Amino acid sequence: MLILVGLGNPGAQYASNRHNIGFMAVDVIHTRHRFPAWRKNFQAEVSEGTIDGQRVLLMKPQTYMNESGRSVGEAVRFLKLAPSDVVVIHDELDLPPGKLRMKVGGGHGGHNGLRSITSQITDAYRRMRLGIGHPGDKSLVHSHVLSDFAKADRDWLVRLLDAVADNAGELVKGADATFANRVHAVTEPKPERKPKPEAAVGKTASTDGKSAPNGEPAAEKPPEKNAMAAILKGLLAQKGRR
Repeated sequence: MLILVGLGNPGAQYASNRHNIGFMAVDVIHTRHRFPAWRKNFQAEVSEGTIDGQRVLLMKPQTYMNESGRSVGEAVRFLKLAPSDVVVIHDELDLPPGKLRMKVGGGHGGHNGLRSITSQITDAYRRMRLGIGHPGDKSLVHSHVLSDFAKADRDWLVRLLDAVADNAGELVKGADATFANRVHAVTEPKPERKPKPEAAVGKTASTDGKSAPNGEPAAEKPPEKNAMAAILKGLLAQKGRR
C-alpha cells in the first residue's frame, strides 16, 4: 500500500490558502480516480482506493499543519509501512508557482509540516513539492502561505493539479522521474505560434460568434475537464465574497 498525504490546515477559512495546495491535490486525485467518500481515521480524513491496480490511502491530516506527523505516524505504524511507502504533497516556497519537483529524504527547509512528519517516521519518505513562489522577503512568508490563491493563479493551478491526478499511476509505481516529466510536459508554457494569414476567398463573416470562417457552425467549447476547475471556482468565489 502507498499513502498519499496532502498537507494543509482544516477548516473553511484555510481552504483556498497557498499552504493548502497539498489538500487540493489529494482532493483532485480523489475525484479523478473515483475513491469512496472521505471518512475519519488516524486523526485525518482518509479514503482508500486503487490507482492502476495499486492500493492507495489518501490522507488529509486534521491536526493542523504543525502536527501533521502525529496523523501520518499513526497510520504508518498501524499499517506497518515503511517511510518509503509515503508520499507527502506540500507547498514549496523555493519553486516558482506551478512548478513540481519530486524528492526523497533531506531536510524540512523550514516547512513545519515536514518537520513534524520527519520527527515521527524519519526523513526517508517521498515528497511532491508544489511551487507557490516566494514573496521575496522572509518577513512576508507567513502571510504569503496563509493567504488565498488569487484568481490570476487559477489557470496554472488547474493545469498543475489536473496533471498530478492524470499521472498518478506513475507515482504509485514509484516512477517519480517519469511522473515529474509528464507533469512538466503539460504545465510548461508552450511557445506562442504566429497565426497564419487568413485567406480572403471563402471567408464568411460572423457577428454572432456561432459560425466559423468557412460558414460552418463553430465547434462548441468542450466542458471543463473535471472537478478541479469547479473546486477552484468555489474556493475563489468564497474569497471574493469576504
